[in-house]
Amino acid sequence: MLEKSYDIKCPFCKQEIKDLVFYESEKFIAAYNIAPILPGHSLVMPKEHMISIFDLSDEELFEFVKFSRTVIKILSKAFNTEGFNWTLQESEEAGQTIAHMHIHIIPRKKEDLAHPGDWYPKLKHNVDDIIDSDKRMKLKADEIRSIVGKLRSFSK
Repeated sequence: MLEKSYDIKCPFCKQEIKDLVFYESEKFIAAYNIAPILPGHSLVMPKEHMISIFDLSDEELFEFVKFSRTVIKILSKAFNTEGFNWTLQESEEAGQTIAHMHIHIIPRKKEDLAHPGDWYPKLKHNVDDIIDSDKRMKLKADEIRSIVGKLRSFSK
């Protein structure tokens, strides 16, 4: 069996990511975003360092989608929502800021933004806007521990 690929510079490959993980399988993890755009904003990614969705085999892609669907159910229960955004940014040109394949899952509630589609224009202006920026306010360590603990209880 081949060893898994890791990138020591990638924040998603570092040990610290485990503190944010609330659900995992053999190949994938779901981690709470330390600077959520809306409550529940989480990331789903492979444990192995991959940059593109095209790095997944067909079987892994199916498993990734199935895993992500379970994550959506966990987030929907935990945050009492029915709607969600599911976003994949593939490459820097599309706004990907960390070169490790991942999707953003964001539970949505009625009127959480002025217009439901306000999320999409913000993606377009990713560089100057607050979406994947160091300007976005990050949660405190105790807030993260509390949220991740709650999500772990919903994932059992």
